[in-house]
Amino acid sequence: MKMAWAVLIISGLMEGVWATALGRIDGFHKIVPLAVFIVGLVLSMSGLAYAMKSISVGTAYAVWTGIGAVTTVVVGIINGTESVSMIKIILLIVLVSCIVGLKLVSKA
Repeated sequence: MKMAWAVLIISGLMEGVWATALGRIDGFHKIVPLAVFIVGLVLSMSGLAYAMKSISVGTAYAVWTGIGAVTTVVVGIINGTESVSMIKIILLIVLVSCIVGLKLVSKA
């Protein structure tokens, strides 16, 4: 079960990778972001599928999308394409807290 959660977390991070790369492929004309998108997508979906063998679909999907969303916003803040505000940071902290909460209440 611990392995499934570790894979799910990594898969969520990979979702953030492919989502960020998707925004940079410029109509499928830029090869490096396109390659990152494809690899990130395959790793993300494969990991999600693996994790769903041990973790309920609803919980796994919520955690996966939450981690992906937080990762995408944080990458955008770091590279300057996403605005930053105190309320946005607080909301991201709340989102991460909800993800941790889902882990804590899920059945082992």
